[in-house]
Amino acid sequence: MKSNNFKNRLTALALCFTLLLGAAPITHAYAVNDESDTSSSQSDSDSSDTSSTDSGSKDSKDTKDMTADNDKDVIAAASEAPAVTATAALLISPDSDMVLYEKNADKKRYPASTTKIMTALLTLENVEDLNETVTAEQGDFTKVTADSSNADIKVGETVRVIDLLYALMLPSANEAAYMLARHVGGTSEHFVDMMNTRAEELGCTGTHFCNPCGLHEEDHYTTARDLYLIARETMKNDTFTNIIDTVQYRMPKTNMHEERIIFTTNQLIFSSFNPWSYPYNKGIKTGHTSQAGNCFVGYAEYGDAKLYSVVLGSAASSKEYPTVAASFTDTKSLYQWGFTHFKTKTVAKKGDTLAHVKVDLSTQTDQLVLTAKTDLMALLPADVETDSLEATPNLPEAVDAPIKAGDVVGSMTYSYNGTSYGTVELVALSDVEMSRVLYYSDKLSHFFQSTVFKIVLIAAAIFIVLYILFNITFGGIRRRRRRKAMRKRYDNDDYPRRHRR
Repeated sequence: MKSNNFKNRLTALALCFTLLLGAAPITHAYAVNDESDTSSSQSDSDSSDTSSTDSGSKDSKDTKDMTADNDKDVIAAASEAPAVTATAALLISPDSDMVLYEKNADKKRYPASTTKIMTALLTLENVEDLNETVTAEQGDFTKVTADSSNADIKVGETVRVIDLLYALMLPSANEAAYMLARHVGGTSEHFVDMMNTRAEELGCTGTHFCNPCGLHEEDHYTTARDLYLIARETMKNDTFTNIIDTVQYRMPKTNMHEERIIFTTNQLIFSSFNPWSYPYNKGIKTGHTSQAGNCFVGYAEYGDAKLYSVVLGSAASSKEYPTVAASFTDTKSLYQWGFTHFKTKTVAKKGDTLAHVKVDLSTQTDQLVLTAKTDLMALLPADVETDSLEATPNLPEAVDAPIKAGDVVGSMTYSYNGTSYGTVELVALSDVEMSRVLYYSDKLSHFFQSTVFKIVLIAAAIFIVLYILFNITFGGIRRRRRRKAMRKRYDNDDYPRRHRR
């Protein structure tokens, strides 16, 4: 019996040891630390703050940073905004496009490998079958330096598009970027044209791409706000959201490689045991070159709240964790501040009566009840209640019947201290029938008030005036001629004698 108990205990210990090993991150083998993506101080491992049970703001070293309240380059929607090492930064709520924090958000910066978000977007928009294969060519490596980030793909190797996307977004493989560019655009040059065209379509005003991977070129630049627009569009694709929230991926065996594991360079999600990690971050993309500094475009969810972040030009290492690029701690501090100082609140509920508008052409009613078409959720400062918001309607003075229930009539915008927090469409609560008598009366009234009628009326008046003037002028002349003729006839010697007889 004792022997069996000893064996059971030994087995249990072995099992616990195995589980602990499985939780630890595997040694990184393929995401090379170089100038195209990862920081020179970055260890390519990541974790979450296990000491906090909320948005990560409690008892964290990151919250001890000095605030940016006195930084003239920072515009923040709440106090105690964090100071970041990034030369440009943006924190924004995608639900309302409300900017919580910005620093030089429209200044041109080098994007490094955050460029690859656009490369992924165009690939996902133009390739229907992600199981299509691409064979690496020598030209895919021409502009890729030997020490740049890669997935160890070889010339002649055939790789599926989906695997190239994972290689693009996790270890930030530059050869994968050129392979996808050639596959989608025919040539990498044409693909770059597609990138710039798509950026313009998304509303980017400070972006110009020169290559699909982000390796430094003087004319290859963007802004923090433009990167947000690109990331927001790309995040609409479910495949992309799955890829960027992946820590490690097993690339299948190819004609030149056995199965291999590739790892993310995103330190915020790499390992939950590291204190600089952030459990609510869902990815997106890292970047680094010596010219761009450390860059990161991120997305996080906490409860119902969602935030996008962009930091460009962050320091090589953070103050708290010297082995970690400051782009990650900058981002984490922005998220902590954002989720602490702003809360998602219901501003309007679907079906709530929000306004009334006058109704014409109906005997049924002269007022139309307008309700919220959908729920309106907004990220508000934590100390602002929804009843403190200013509601500004955008409505016509009146609407004409007939009206169907659910017809969009206008909108209501909610703001506080000049900041807009969201807009909801207003719809008709019920049907309103049209009165035909009022309809034709209105048509007649509108005709008499129309420009056409006024022109006809003016033309008629002018004609009458001219006719009168004509008659006055030429009629008088004719009458005078007739009188003169009569006098001549009367004065004629024969006239009196003829008439006297």
